[in-house]
Amino acid sequence: MKTVFSPRHHGHSGHVELNNGRVVPAFEKPERAEMIRAAVEGRGLGPILAPAAHGLDPVLRVHEADYVSFLSEAWALWTADGRDFPALPSFWKAPGMRAIEPETIDGKLGHFSFDAGCCLVAGSFDAIAASVDVALTGVDLVAGGEPSAFALCRPPGHHAHAGTMGGYCYVNNAAVAAQAFRDRGTPRVAILDVDYHHGNGTQSIFYERADVLVCNIHGHPTQEYPYFLGYEDETGAGAGEGFNANFPLRWGTGFEAWSAALETACRRVEAYAPDVVVVSLGVDTYKEDPISQFRLDSPDYLKIGARIARLRKPTLFVMEGGYAVEAIGVNVANTLEGFAGE
Repeated sequence: MKTVFSPRHHGHSGHVELNNGRVVPAFEKPERAEMIRAAVEGRGLGPILAPAAHGLDPVLRVHEADYVSFLSEAWALWTADGRDFPALPSFWKAPGMRAIEPETIDGKLGHFSFDAGCCLVAGSFDAIAASVDVALTGVDLVAGGEPSAFALCRPPGHHAHAGTMGGYCYVNNAAVAAQAFRDRGTPRVAILDVDYHHGNGTQSIFYERADVLVCNIHGHPTQEYPYFLGYEDETGAGAGEGFNANFPLRWGTGFEAWSAALETACRRVEAYAPDVVVVSLGVDTYKEDPISQFRLDSPDYLKIGARIARLRKPTLFVMEGGYAVEAIGVNVANTLEGFAGE
């Protein structure tokens, strides 16, 4: 399996987040991607390729133009006010407030975000652009005949809505990839999100569409971030009714219950009969993840990869979360190895 990776992710470094009532260094850190790259290379899972440039047109097929423009100019607007420290949103509109984009950067940060987990620094936009190029190069490989590929994206993407950043996510790499497959003529795409946190952005983007099935296995929204989406009764709307499936699980879930949810999700994918599968690969389901509450262990990821392989579909893995840095490489490599071994 070919892996796509860009060292430009390092531009998104030194960023912070609001966690547990304090501003702290972000759990989503550059070491994550480097540990994964080293593990993939060390296991001999296949060549590691640099991404090709794709520009912003594929991003604009999924994201709103004013939001993409904001991402590209935010750091310049922030520093124009004399600030040389990380930009973090601290104001948000509440229900009943008007959704008019403010002129000032502090207002814009709140207008285009839903939490204080998306910080911007000088190199953030270049890293975001590189991350989506990684995903789109993965699309190129699979659409070109590769049976599978791994897009080692950083920053991740599945929390990003069409016009909103949140949860470490700025551009929704998996959604952009799915749309790119559709634009290349792929009739039906399935997105299988196995990250611990619900892929609220991905669900929202495709919620009224029948050409992209979205299945999420995640922490229950009554207990876990992002809290306000991810319930079982969210099944799609309009043309998309029946094409969104959520499998929320309670804190403390171990592999037996989690794998049962995976089996059900895979059967939904099989019934849909997609032409390609995009896997939002998060390994924050791991038992020692610092911001998650499931109990999976490293050998379990071999089984996860094997079950996904039994879908027998062209598959693009797109990297999402996982914050136990010392174990992240092992868990991702196990998933890919399990997939390849099947």
